Amino acid sequence: MLRGRSLSVTSLGGLPQWEVEELPVENLLLFEVAWEVTNKVGGIYTVIQTKAKTTADEWGDNYFLIGPYFEHNMKTQVEQCEPANDAVKRAVETMNKHGCQVTDHADGKHVVTQFHEWQAGTGLILSRARKLPIATIFTTHATLLGRYLCAANIDFYNHLDKFNIDKEAGDRQIYHRYCMERAAVHCAHVFTTVSEITAIEAEHMLKRKPDVVTPNGLSVKKFSAVHEFQNLHAMYKARIQDFVRGHFYGHLDFDLEKTLFLFIAGRYEFSNKGADIFLESLSRLNFLLRMHRSDVTVVVFFIMPAKTNNFNVETLKGQAVRKQLWDIAHSVKEKFGKKLYDALLRGEIPDMNNILDRDDLTIMKRAIFSTQRQSLPPVTTHNMIDDSTDPILSTIRRIGLFNNRADRVKVILHPEFLSSTSPLLPMDYEEFVRGCHLGVFPSYYEPWGYTPAECTVMGIPSVTTNLSGFGCFMQEHVADPTAYGIYIVDRRFRSPDDSCNQLTKFLYGFCKQSRRQRIIQRNRTERLSDLLDWRYLGRYYQHARHLTLSRAFPDKFHVELISPPTTEGFKYPRPSSVPPSPSGSQTSSPQSSDVEDETDDERYDEEEEAERDRLNIKSPFSLSHIPRGKKKLHGEYKN
Repeated sequence: MLRGRSLSVTSLGGLPQWEVEELPVENLLLFEVAWEVTNKVGGIYTVIQTKAKTTADEWGDNYFLIGPYFEHNMKTQVEQCEPANDAVKRAVETMNKHGCQVTDHADGKHVVTQFHEWQAGTGLILSRARKLPIATIFTTHATLLGRYLCAANIDFYNHLDKFNIDKEAGDRQIYHRYCMERAAVHCAHVFTTVSEITAIEAEHMLKRKPDVVTPNGLSVKKFSAVHEFQNLHAMYKARIQDFVRGHFYGHLDFDLEKTLFLFIAGRYEFSNKGADIFLESLSRLNFLLRMHRSDVTVVVFFIMPAKTNNFNVETLKGQAVRKQLWDIAHSVKEKFGKKLYDALLRGEIPDMNNILDRDDLTIMKRAIFSTQRQSLPPVTTHNMIDDSTDPILSTIRRIGLFNNRADRVKVILHPEFLSSTSPLLPMDYEEFVRGCHLGVFPSYYEPWGYTPAECTVMGIPSVTTNLSGFGCFMQEHVADPTAYGIYIVDRRFRSPDDSCNQLTKFLYGFCKQSRRQRIIQRNRTERLSDLLDWRYLGRYYQHARHLTLSRAFPDKFHVELISPPTTEGFKYPRPSSVPPSPSGSQTSSPQSSDVEDETDDERYDEEEEAERDRLNIKSPFSLSHIPRGKKKLHGEYKN
């Protein structure tokens, strides 16, 4: 909690130390403004929602969030109450009386306001134009122009310094929004962005280098026993298997115990999210699995919302057939069990030829007949409005992945977000992720990438790229990402075809792992969750607030920054059970094994590896009050 009048920083072992002199916390107010406060559109909602607790722990009742008012969100996400802070209460009363035109009620308090993205930037621009006494931070999570240029399949990262940005914004009819974004960036006391890759982009697109990079974290739930998240994986995998039984009825000639579930999820940005390269690699993976006569089947889900006319009839019929077969099997089992029980009571071994009567056999024959279908299992669960022009469906037609019996790769497009109330696949997104084996997110434009981060904290391996903030972050802090279940595709320094081949190699290697090897890898993946916890990554937001106070109120706050906040010490070495490889992480993940009990190395010891990794995550620095004149000594911030 910030309690200082003069802030100074010294570097201790790579981590900053703050000397904080007295200033009561009640003299500071923190506001965060964003279009996604209680309004889910994209990743900013997750940033604000997951960060809220750690920020509230630091600022208490002096922390406030401002966002758009939507009645349906108010009912489900907001608990209405009276403001506890007198200054805020008077400001709200004035807004109610005069239609949002406020007078100043800060009463001498120092105000820090952080604005997320261009939609909230108007408030920052007007605050500076009217010379309001507030310290401002502007955070861009993705530049407007960068997103548009990448969606147009332009070689973006190799031409960052060559774009005529005013012309490009005008050509795409976003010039007004681009001007607001750029004005907010240059008006802010402190400019931040979420990753190093976006910092480079912002410097070229918005003409200002970010002062602080603030990586996105998550609120990590740690289990008391290491096997608990593995049990959740098994439980939710079984529910996905039930869906697959219905979807592929009549064509269920593959072993579900040797079937891997892969998925991609997010906004329907076909090239930005990497759906194009993913589909092409699936075609190549299908060829490899068929050529090598693999007994592994891969079912791939595309969870990307698009315009639909509800579920298609064939998909709903599949789930109805599955339920009917289950009911019939259960009924016959009950009848069979009663006859067996009665025979045993009489001291007899029943005649298995007579234990099922003619009616039972007729019912089962009818059930089998009902599972016959002339058509192939559908590649989409819904009726698509733009079926003929849909990018995913058009690519599926081109590469020929139609869920044929001979295909080892099956594809299912689910063009809406998952929900536990769905009549088709009744699972929340988190449950679905936990039940899958691998998340695949080979994005071309991804300032951070919450989807692979969410996989990581749930112990599910994932594919990302070196053009995503998450991928770059993992490359920096994990010596061998692949061993920990983070497959990083090079989309910056390779041609698209080479990147596709690399992705195919990752997917094929994953398919060759034994069940034991996948369990080991999931254990390692889950241990990386500490890297993504807001308890550690919140330090960057803290630093940005201190920096903006020193710039907005230099007579009262001062920051002597010798070393900016870093995560030195946040480094996972290559697991000791992984044999050394001259080619690094690309070949160090477990490979194929015909013996279920084999691992990549017999030296594997879960407890030993886990303890070694725990020692590589340092305790976050503290901003607790230090009395005037007392300084912490070297080493006092360690565990």
